[in-house]
Amino acid sequence: MKQVRSWGFFLKSLGIASAAALALAGCGSSGDTGNPVVLAAPVQGITKIVINTVTSEAVTFGGTSFGSVGQYQKIRGTVFGQLDPNDARNAVIADIALAQKDPATRAVPYSMDFFILKPVDSSKGNHKIFYEVNNRGSKLFGGFNQSSGGNNPTTAADAGSNAFLMNQGYTLVWSGWDGATASNANADILHINLPLAKAADGSVLTAPSYEYIVNDNATTKSFQTYYNTASTDTGQAQLTMRNYLTDTPTVIPSSGWSWTSANTIALAGGAAFQQSWIYELKFTAADPYVAAIGLAATRDFLSFLRNESKDSVGTANPLAGDVKRVVAWSLSQPARMMNDYVWLGFNQDLSGRKVFDGVFNWIGGGNGLGINYRFAQTGRTERNRQNHLNVEAVFPFSYTTTTDSITGKTDGRNVRCSASGTCPLIMNIFSGNEYWVKAGSTLTTDPITGKDVVEPANVRNYSVAGAQHGGASAPNTVVGATSFGACAQVGSGVESNPLLRALWVGLDQWIGGTAPPASAVASIDNGTAVFAVPGAFSMLGIGAVPQASLGYPTIPKVTYSGLVTVRNVWDFGPAFSAGVLNTFPGMVTNKFYPNSVPKVDIDGNDIPGIRLPEVVAPIATNSGWALRAAAFGGKADGTDGCESGGQSIAFAPTKAARDAIGDPRLSLDERYGNRAGLVAARTAAANALLARRLLLPADVSTYISNAALPITIVASPTYGSYIW
Repeated sequence: MKQVRSWGFFLKSLGIASAAALALAGCGSSGDTGNPVVLAAPVQGITKIVINTVTSEAVTFGGTSFGSVGQYQKIRGTVFGQLDPNDARNAVIADIALAQKDPATRAVPYSMDFFILKPVDSSKGNHKIFYEVNNRGSKLFGGFNQSSGGNNPTTAADAGSNAFLMNQGYTLVWSGWDGATASNANADILHINLPLAKAADGSVLTAPSYEYIVNDNATTKSFQTYYNTASTDTGQAQLTMRNYLTDTPTVIPSSGWSWTSANTIALAGGAAFQQSWIYELKFTAADPYVAAIGLAATRDFLSFLRNESKDSVGTANPLAGDVKRVVAWSLSQPARMMNDYVWLGFNQDLSGRKVFDGVFNWIGGGNGLGINYRFAQTGRTERNRQNHLNVEAVFPFSYTTTTDSITGKTDGRNVRCSASGTCPLIMNIFSGNEYWVKAGSTLTTDPITGKDVVEPANVRNYSVAGAQHGGASAPNTVVGATSFGACAQVGSGVESNPLLRALWVGLDQWIGGTAPPASAVASIDNGTAVFAVPGAFSMLGIGAVPQASLGYPTIPKVTYSGLVTVRNVWDFGPAFSAGVLNTFPGMVTNKFYPNSVPKVDIDGNDIPGIRLPEVVAPIATNSGWALRAAAFGGKADGTDGCESGGQSIAFAPTKAARDAIGDPRLSLDERYGNRAGLVAARTAAANALLARRLLLPADVSTYISNAALPITIVASPTYGSYIW
């Protein structure tokens, strides 16, 4: 992550002149009396909002009117803010005391992009903010809203086929928070400008850094590191390569690669990185930005929109007087951000008020973001082939307060907000993939025993049986494909978005006083989960789940290795608790936190969690885990996972077809007889979920109509292609 802007340019871009005037006006000066000058605390919070009149639209979505809400408008711009580094609410930020400050105000400045979609007539909206925590600068609400979404939603199609949020009158808000987006020149990516941290004497801070590099193509010739290197001498760094995760890395000679810029490396002779091989770079990085300021910026912007009428220079708040409720919606990386946001106490604003009334976390699991550390790498994500050595998964994992006897700490993500009375209502929803590749069970279990913990009153947890990390690979009646990408099988066919829409409504009702659906997760206590087992490669972050313990069937042409993430306790050095990684990557301690995965039925489908119609009335075995294909670095023993992918293993169409290859799972004919049998089974499953408030009526209708469509299997490794 290259920092190219000078500090003077940064201050000028933040409008420091007006900020300085504000601060100086508040200073207590004694004139020429010789008495000491008593300085007031720096002005902090949002100081200026600038609306971009060129990219904003008075009417957007092509003029589409949404039910009784009417038309929507688009407001884009930049918001400026600053922090008092001595405020207790900011002091939790690692390196805030070392952040570059405006010399006139002594405050720490930042600026960020914002993007708002709101009803033209605010009185017709529902006065609630849907705040999507952006994912690496991008908007991912599209699947949830049944739309293409995009980073600049503008057309009627961008609003979605059901315009789920617009028809309810939500105001949609996004803002920058992730410092890793700063070098992306795309104007539709949401950026934040963050100050660097400098040593107390003003010198450059350095520290060991680590990069995990995999390219699933044969053409990539360069790689950009998160931070600048302190030296472009390759003799002071190390680059290694290996084909499989369990191979011993080979050191590439210092003459075999080079720094082509302060934050870019390339192999000698213009060679491409070998497809799907694992490269790892260790070097000394320089000039970290203060990443967790992004959390404070989110806090202050949402508080401004909800509570203020104008900024410090008189520009009106575009949502002034309208906001009665603020709910966060997050997918993947942003869900991990919100785990940290609540844990670090940022749901209390600078006046002691609650910022978010509710938090909707989708596929974050028990992990954080590793944002509150020097040289944070917020774009990294750990799975069972990648990034195990980063600082994403450290205690605490749960919202319940627990004691970790390994580290001697007692903590929970709810501790700070409980003390301030500002905890939001939280729904954590995660897929089978989080169980297998991110040790997701740690969200709901004790870090020492692996047994269930009592969830706090403000938290509900739901796992989605058989789902992968994200949406289904295809419509829910199609489980085949002509290409599986890097995976050995087609992805899971369990589509989670219908459930997510129902739970979103449930969260809104919960904020209004109606109890939500009960939590539903795998449980060692209840016999619906089985522990991961460390083994020969546990120091790599992977272990296995025995097939017999899980209950997974032996399916022809399907490899079962039981590959699962093992949650290591890493040693990051003596200053880790202060947010400094003296040792990076972390050192092996041979200590592990227990984690578990859901048990499965005779078809291999998850037993616990929320079983959607694709699992209750299945046409395939759907799993949250997957293995890599041989062409993409998949080893025959199944020790290379396919990251976020799940898999869908089609059932045979007939008994004769399954008998021919020895498949123990019943065929479609045996299960349903004909199409009407499947329609009846899916209808019953969908209506049962509707009764539990886990599906909405419109989505029930879609399930029923989709069940009547032909099942098309294309290029299944087990059964080839057929239509049933």
